[in-house]
Amino acid sequence: MVGGTPQSMQGHPWFGSLKPRPRPRLRLFCFPFAGGGAMVYRTWHQALPPEVEVCPLALPGRERRMREKGFTRMEPLVDALAQAMDPFLDDLPFAFFGHSMGAAISYELSHRLLRDGRPLPSRLFVSGRRASHLAGDERTDYLLPNDQFIERLREMQGTPEEVLANQELMALILPLLRADFELIDTHGPTTYGPLPCPITALGGVGDGEVEHHHLAAWEELTDADFDHHMLPGGHFFIQEPEPLARLLTVLSHQLRPYFA
Repeated sequence: MVGGTPQSMQGHPWFGSLKPRPRPRLRLFCFPFAGGGAMVYRTWHQALPPEVEVCPLALPGRERRMREKGFTRMEPLVDALAQAMDPFLDDLPFAFFGHSMGAAISYELSHRLLRDGRPLPSRLFVSGRRASHLAGDERTDYLLPNDQFIERLREMQGTPEEVLANQELMALILPLLRADFELIDTHGPTTYGPLPCPITALGGVGDGEVEHHHLAAWEELTDADFDHHMLPGGHFFIQEPEPLARLLTVLSHQLRPYFA
């Protein structure tokens, strides 16, 4: 052990921006939104209790793994995640946080762990994503021509305009974005039974695609405690200072009982 964290987690390809805690008592695994990476969560450890070790997931196709091909289907990604994370699920309690695409991934992974008889997250935080059993818009954005695809990104307001206008940079990141959108666009509603772990759903009041009732429906997917919060901002509220601060306050409060 180094700093309370298994040596094999430090430098592990699936764990990016890991900030080891001296004596962690709970791990918070964080899953990125489409086009996002582990760096989205790089400062979270500063606002969460010192007992919580933030473990961002580094998915293929981005950041240090940019040379790798991104997953375009949910099941193979969940298989790979279950294998990579398996050694780190027994020694400490853990929770999952996922935003948008990351929420869908973390929910699917929770059911995979349940089927495999592995430990489950103490709490599942799903953010900016409609409940997984609800029908979506059946979009195929990943098939759009480049100009229309970029306009779709502009509508979602999650990519800075200077990035969208940079043709060379967009040429580098478009394959990742298309892969992530394909992952989500081909992932239909689920028909699983409810999870035995608690769920907290979070969303932005200005998110026109994931509204209050879409988040409230997550209550149907757990047999345990359920809570939900609407925060200022749009779909990418976790990138805005004020709603992020409020989000981290919610996480700090709700995680504390699992290690206190």
